[in-house]
Amino acid sequence: MRQGVVRFSVTACLLGLGFTASHATANDYSSRPEGQALIRELVAEGLDEQHVRQLLDSATRQDKILEAIAKPAERTLTWGEYRKIFIQDSRIEQGLAFWREHRALLERAEKEYGVPAEIIVAIVGVETRYGRHKGTWRAVDALATLGFDYPPRADFFRRELKELLLLEREAGIDAGEVVGSYAGALGMPQFIPSSYRAYAVDFNDDGKIDLINDVADVIGSVAHYFRAHRWQTGLPVAARAQVEGTAYQSIFSTSYEPSLTLGEAGAKGATPLSCDDNAYRYCYDLPANTRVAALELDGEHGSEFWLTTDNFYVITRYNRSRLYAMAVLQLSREIADRMED
Repeated sequence: MRQGVVRFSVTACLLGLGFTASHATANDYSSRPEGQALIRELVAEGLDEQHVRQLLDSATRQDKILEAIAKPAERTLTWGEYRKIFIQDSRIEQGLAFWREHRALLERAEKEYGVPAEIIVAIVGVETRYGRHKGTWRAVDALATLGFDYPPRADFFRRELKELLLLEREAGIDAGEVVGSYAGALGMPQFIPSSYRAYAVDFNDDGKIDLINDVADVIGSVAHYFRAHRWQTGLPVAARAQVEGTAYQSIFSTSYEPSLTLGEAGAKGATPLSCDDNAYRYCYDLPANTRVAALELDGEHGSEFWLTTDNFYVITRYNRSRLYAMAVLQLSREIADRMED
């Protein structure tokens, strides 16, 4: 998936970290027609056939992964419930410590790619609590299980399995040993293998790209990913909206892709909170032709109305969940505000 990093990080956090190989089932992946086709493709890419076959033979079906992918948290939690998982004092304090420790790297990434330091910090915080929880599943087990035994998205995950083996050659990763999320996402920023190959950068110029343990490469790669997906420097991410009348109901939905302008939203009775009086944390004052999405979320105290910009949409390219993007935004704001104090 070149457009996203991983879609299942929250469920991996909630359901996947404690599962063990005791739930494994034997398989014959290398002898299946799909497995044989994958071997041929990788050999055509220059990989050793025996090595590829051995890796496939080593992969073990994990039934708990199949259970977890059937019920991702993004589909079952309200925004109010989801927010409590990520906007916590402990995660904020860890984010502050991460920022202070790696201030120079974050400043350089922001300067080179135009992505705010607090967004980079929040991504790493939401994904793995700054590297504390990078996942415990063998990536080859996770990707083989989903690539051969999960029909709804088997083609996608077999492609990611192929990318993992190609990544082994390019980045020096041991494909048989590296661990990650139950969906095969790797390292501190939880890049799936195709995104690792496409967007990861050697930010400290040491001749290798390491998203597992090298914080410099992690910071640079997250910033590069956002820039590659058209992050607009200086554009606010979202503002709370005030609504009046009834016409606004026709434009608010769960869609996060901008499909109208601020002027059109205003004509329907939805306007963003202004920052003029400095009373609101989530506000902006932007031209009427600014592209926005009108988003309604089920918050802890009822419906929340938001007008989100193209940069909010960019965050959903990392994880295609409006709840995820809002968690990143609010965690980033909490951390940035405390850094200013």
